[in-house]
Amino acid sequence: MSRTGISAPIARYYLFQATDSVGFIWPVFTLFLLWKDLTFAQIGTFGAVSALLVVVLEVPTGYIADRLGRRNALAIGMAAMTLSIAGFVVADSFLSFLVLYAVWSVSLAFQSGTADAWLYETLRSGDGEGNETDFARIRGRGGSVHQWVSAMTMIGGGLLYAIEPTYPFLASAALNGAGVAVVLTMPKNAQFDGTSEMNASDCPGVLETLSMLRRLFAGPSFRVFVPLVALFFALVNVADTYIQPITVEVLNGASPVSFLAGPLPEEAALGFLYAGFAVLAAIASYHAETVRSLVGLRTALLTVPVVTAVTMFAPAVVPVLAIPVFFGMKGARALYEPLVNQYLNDQSASVGRATVLSAASMGCALVRIPLKPLAGFVADLTSPITLLALLGGGFLAFALPLVALRSPVPETACSSEERPSIQDASVDGRQSGRD
Repeated sequence: MSRTGISAPIARYYLFQATDSVGFIWPVFTLFLLWKDLTFAQIGTFGAVSALLVVVLEVPTGYIADRLGRRNALAIGMAAMTLSIAGFVVADSFLSFLVLYAVWSVSLAFQSGTADAWLYETLRSGDGEGNETDFARIRGRGGSVHQWVSAMTMIGGGLLYAIEPTYPFLASAALNGAGVAVVLTMPKNAQFDGTSEMNASDCPGVLETLSMLRRLFAGPSFRVFVPLVALFFALVNVADTYIQPITVEVLNGASPVSFLAGPLPEEAALGFLYAGFAVLAAIASYHAETVRSLVGLRTALLTVPVVTAVTMFAPAVVPVLAIPVFFGMKGARALYEPLVNQYLNDQSASVGRATVLSAASMGCALVRIPLKPLAGFVADLTSPITLLALLGGGFLAFALPLVALRSPVPETACSSEERPSIQDASVDGRQSGRD
């Protein structure tokens, strides 16, 4: 398939990205939990428990996806998300919300890395447009579709919340429920549909899989790359928690931007702001391949997190700069994700691809578990804007010496000619781990 056309599998992938959005609920999610008489401490507990469950479930669900099929795993994940979001409408106690967060964690774990593994293998087998070298382009455009849909639904979610707080959750459950049907129309990867000499039974056993992961992630470059990426995504995730209080403070205290809220209810105004975030993220994700072509995968992987961390000092000097910093942070994450997954996919083999991506995602969740409560404690002692600067400084203090000691992305690892993989390491257990 040429670059000018869209194959049926890729069109369905784009549709899946659209239905995977939780834009209806995201701008008002914290407000909704407070409306349900939950405290900030309880909300923080939910986040910590969710991150812990994702850590526990990441590798097992990735392994299940590699055994039962990526499409089936995605369907399970979408169904769990639909069930969880619908449950928020009727939940009325701490325990019931905790259960719903647990179900959502199952959804996150099943989907983490699985969609990327499905896409990369589809491209590699020739069922989609282009080949695996086009992963960043297709993944970036899929992320763009996701963000554009999120932008529209975020506006709708804010307006719906102003009418009735449960309406955004009902709308999101309907959208995600449609996603289950979309996923089931996506073709299976070749090793799961019987058309390939390699099939699901070729997937290594549990002990062999753990051994392969150990050898791969113990490689010199992965020992640096995974912590660097995990810390960056954790940095953005934690900072995202404080967007609403910081934005409200800036809008109330800085007259040059007070017009943004206008006559709209606060929750509706936040919907428009988050829609702006999503639009920028859509543009950034769409052009991930462009950035990769202009500066190279290695340069992009190293510079995006550093530049993002540096900008987080600005609001401590000029508070009104917090809003453009948030825009930049959202765009950087959307740009970075397809580039990171391109690199990880290039280093993985077909039979263990979802497991490898899930293991990397588990590293991100591991960083979030202690960082989230620590950030909350620091924000209480200082202020959310001060916390932003401390997060940026902490990232730089960790990342710069790490990169100086060993490059997390060797030049050769980004070339199509040399792609060490988990499959290469698994051929003989006596082989040493590869970069």
